[in-house]
Amino acid sequence: MAGYLSPELSQFYSFLFLMALIGLVVFVALYFIDAGYGKMRSETWGPSINNKVGWCLMEMPVFLVVLYLWAMSPFAVTRRLPYLVFFLLFEIHYFQRSFIFPFLLRGNGKMPLAIMALSLLWNIINGYVQGYWLFHLAPVYTPELYTMDWVKDPRFIIGVIIFVMGWCINMHSDYVIRHLRKPGDTKHYLPKKGLYKYVTSANYFGEITEWLGFAILTWSWAGALFFWFSCCNLVPRSNSIYHKYEVEFADEFDKKKLKRIIPFIY
Repeated sequence: MAGYLSPELSQFYSFLFLMALIGLVVFVALYFIDAGYGKMRSETWGPSINNKVGWCLMEMPVFLVVLYLWAMSPFAVTRRLPYLVFFLLFEIHYFQRSFIFPFLLRGNGKMPLAIMALSLLWNIINGYVQGYWLFHLAPVYTPELYTMDWVKDPRFIIGVIIFVMGWCINMHSDYVIRHLRKPGDTKHYLPKKGLYKYVTSANYFGEITEWLGFAILTWSWAGALFFWFSCCNLVPRSNSIYHKYEVEFADEFDKKKLKRIIPFIY
């Protein structure tokens, strides 16, 4: 994570620090305000659009921004294996989120335009932060870090393992949620399979695990910001979902001793 602190790098790190502070504000705010989408959808958030369209529009930009920054990098080293792994893991996640996940959603749910716009803004910023660091700054300021030997480094190996574990948890948890109801059924059910045996937001646990892995395998402040911001968004949201389930499934909820997002802890 070290490197020569040039004016360009100093500005970049200052921006990361500012975004980290914004993340802290988001974290606190979301314990008092429910983001009105999905299970917590509320008309108070204003006009809405089709859920599938909303997901596509807010997730696609980050995929495209990172693709552009990788393709336009002037450094040949960004085609080496470590950089390719960074690129492919990030893009595989967002390809699924942009072009597959929205079309797996069932029903005709709505997403507030305000939520979509805020998520879109974050995704563009995050895509820029990750792509600019990995493919434009790192080759200049930390050329000794992402050499071919990096793929043998414990940080890289452990990070990849954690990322893949998180991705698998996230994919399976989304599958469980999609198949809670049979066609035509309109009842609500408490998810019980997979990590839902332990937490009410297993999908969010999978996602923050992914980005913890990404922060470790890139060993960067940019990756750390992504993990931090994911926690600031998803941890309080998991609390809202927990309390919603607590009321909706009161008869069976207490017996299960479920946690919110981190098994056995929170």
